[in-house]
Amino acid sequence: MGKTVAILLGLAMIVHLIRPLGLPGLRKRSDAWKIAVFALFAMVVLVGIRPG
Repeated sequence: MGKTVAILLGLAMIVHLIRPLGLPGLRKRSDAWKIAVFALFAMVVLVGIRPG
């Protein structure tokens, strides 16, 4: 699950750098860092809920 999320968010960042997604808050190419921050947050949440 974690690798899937990482791959999807990585692909979203690459696509956004090529052509902005046009979503609210993601209108410029320079907004790709917002996807990276969301990816970091998603990874922290996934590791936190993973059974030990």
